[in-house]
Amino acid sequence: MSETKQYQNTHIQFRLAVDADAETIAALVNSAYRGDSSRQGWTTEDDLLQGPRIHAQEVSDMLAAKDSVILLCLQDQDIIGCVHLEKTERAAYLGMFVVRPVLQGNGIGKYFMQTAEQHAQKMWGISKIWMTVITVRHELIAYYERRGYVRTGRFKPFPADNGKEKVLVENLQYEEMEKTLPPA
Repeated sequence: MSETKQYQNTHIQFRLAVDADAETIAALVNSAYRGDSSRQGWTTEDDLLQGPRIHAQEVSDMLAAKDSVILLCLQDQDIIGCVHLEKTERAAYLGMFVVRPVLQGNGIGKYFMQTAEQHAQKMWGISKIWMTVITVRHELIAYYERRGYVRTGRFKPFPADNGKEKVLVENLQYEEMEKTLPPA
């Protein structure tokens, strides 16, 4: 998949990630969710969790998995966003959605999410897409609700010991959100 669109005086393109992109993707995801760089945007989890969110090997594993892709968003050939899409039964999971923190808030994420949803729909013929969001991320939940996702009331605990992140807030949990896609 390769698509180009003129967006705010710059070219936005999309392509599927390859294994050679794994280090760049991991660095981008970690910069958007953790550390001082994440505070330049609004997606930071730095008050909730510390440590890397993902390692390059995990990205490589996602890329190697069946029915799993990472779609990249590029601005003038520079990777500025990524999203993991994975087919699950008759739906697709959308996760690891990131736009570079200094570029957040100008509509790129909205356009990128629409593109990712359409890509999953075309690739797998799905009519529903879902995600998990940490329940205390109210601003993030509201963002996804504005994009048509609804809260399902299905919760699961955040893994307290995943070997890489340190949980700073007790009783973190995920809630599933889902969206029914319009017919393609």
